[in-house]
Amino acid sequence: MLLASHLTAWNPLGVYFCGFSSSYGNPYGSSHSMGKYEVYGRRRGAKVYDSFKENLVSSGERFNLIGQENSKLSVSMLYYACNGPSSKWLEIWEDVMESSITPDANLIVQLIVIFGNMQDFAAVSRILHDMLQKDAKLLPGIFALAISCFGKRGQLHCMRHIVKEMVSLGYSVDSSTGNAYLLYYSAFGSLSEMENAYGRLKRSRILIEEEAIRAVSLAYIKQNKFYDLGRFVADVGLNRKNVGNLLWNLLLLSYAAKFKMKSLQREFVRMVEAGFSPDLDTFNIRALAFSRMSMMWDLHLSLKHMKHEAVVPDLVTYGCVVDAYMDRKLARNLDFPLSQYDWDKPVSLLTDPIIFEALGKGDFHLSSDSAMEYTKERVWTYKMLISNYMKKKLWGGHIFWKSL
Repeated sequence: MLLASHLTAWNPLGVYFCGFSSSYGNPYGSSHSMGKYEVYGRRRGAKVYDSFKENLVSSGERFNLIGQENSKLSVSMLYYACNGPSSKWLEIWEDVMESSITPDANLIVQLIVIFGNMQDFAAVSRILHDMLQKDAKLLPGIFALAISCFGKRGQLHCMRHIVKEMVSLGYSVDSSTGNAYLLYYSAFGSLSEMENAYGRLKRSRILIEEEAIRAVSLAYIKQNKFYDLGRFVADVGLNRKNVGNLLWNLLLLSYAAKFKMKSLQREFVRMVEAGFSPDLDTFNIRALAFSRMSMMWDLHLSLKHMKHEAVVPDLVTYGCVVDAYMDRKLARNLDFPLSQYDWDKPVSLLTDPIIFEALGKGDFHLSSDSAMEYTKERVWTYKMLISNYMKKKLWGGHIFWKSL
């Protein structure tokens, strides 16, 4: 059958098929937010897409269905895939496979997403097997985009099916795909499913990357599984240098969140002995724990160590000191621990947000957030925030203090 015979049924507006728009040509162009893992999905998908397109163009392969007729053909195929009859899209598909036309990789991904949403995995398998015969060079990029499309929407069953198809067709799971697989299970799966995904990654000897480490850690933190968090980072390998202090900091966080102070101190010493230099996150994890436990002497020693290491404090550090002194009703003495720092510097917040997921924010930090949000145009300094916080407490009749 001539391909031109299918063009009369195309959707002239080129809009909504099965709940997503034709802007889905780049699957990461949607404006609908899917949470923090959408950021990873967009970034990874865009990187895969750009790299894939560049490789095809440089190798002289046809990447897009060029021309108005082929564009109409693509739209017709998508329309029939969504709305039926199924025989129509299959008829067009078979004609394309028998012709000299190379389908656009994004068209293939759209079809896979459509049939994945319908749970029609037989159609998905057929598309992938046909593309293996038509142009196998397209498949790695198609697999990567399809996995990201399903993963960022939490469609783990569909994502798992694509991985199985990929392996059955003789393609290996690379580091990028394996880490994305684990990240999406961390975001949308249960802890047991996430741990199974991590086990598969480990058995495949794929190195878990920073974003996947963070995703798994966040999943444990949200479930208050701090023992499991500590076990996980130790299993990944605390002496890995390519992720900086992340693994050690997460281990310290697992103890700080449960206020296991002896274990916190012991592991900090081990970290330094292993050749890792404490950074701002390291010091702030300890400072938050010391502040909550009113361990004033340990807090002072940590601040001295911080200064010795030339680590610049941020809002969290100042907040730990202020909260500790306020809890002990020592507001009059605040100038003693803070005098070693420049109070007149503009406020900065550089602490890793995952720390707040485990330990939350202190009272001074929350108050400062409100003040800075209320007057965004103002350049706040630490001294201004502390003064503002003290005035609020004074007006509340909680403390007596001398002017800073």
